[in-house]
Amino acid sequence: MWLTKIKDVILTRGLLCFLFLGFTSSPNTMAVSVIGPDAIDVKYNFSIDRKANTVDVFVNYIILDRGYVGFKEAIAFKESQGRYTVVNSLGYLGKYQFGASTLKLIGINNPSNFLNNPVLQEKAFLTNAKRNKWILRRDIKRFSGQRINGTLVTESGILAAAHLSGPGNVKRYLRSYGAVGFSDAFGTDIESYMQKFSSYNTSFITAEKRPRVDFH
Repeated sequence: MWLTKIKDVILTRGLLCFLFLGFTSSPNTMAVSVIGPDAIDVKYNFSIDRKANTVDVFVNYIILDRGYVGFKEAIAFKESQGRYTVVNSLGYLGKYQFGASTLKLIGINNPSNFLNNPVLQEKAFLTNAKRNKWILRRDIKRFSGQRINGTLVTESGILAAAHLSGPGNVKRYLRSYGAVGFSDAFGTDIESYMQKFSSYNTSFITAEKRPRVDFH
């Protein structure tokens, strides 16, 4: 049963081409290497509680491509080290650290169900990215290729910053040419996200005005 749970967790991160399993020095810890269709090599450790029949996942390191899957996994690693069940001290939830208010905007009203559903979390990330891309579509067109405070502005950097701070704060940052900034409660700012996530191809994300999560 626990091996099935591991397989389910990995499958939510993309279709697998190769899967290598092997126990580490601990009999309850399994090291996993996944090579996906986008040339992603992701190293996971799974902590297995056989009695409780539960599995938790920890990402050791990630070697990513520069497509959509690489983009979302890099954000997930920055937000939560890729763990679906994390709730931080401010109440942000899951692998991508969503707030309850953002989840409501995309049609998710049950945070507990969200936290325990990896597939739903993956759908939520894409749905919210579509919404952010719609809101920021004119700013993406206008500012991409420019430099603000020395940082190259790109679509992927804008979308990453919108995930951090919300699209409204990114608009204000861009349209003030960096004069109006934003930092979250932990001191992470828009500029750092725009720089860190500037070199991904996010064309897979389509701009949608009012996207809702597909629960099927």
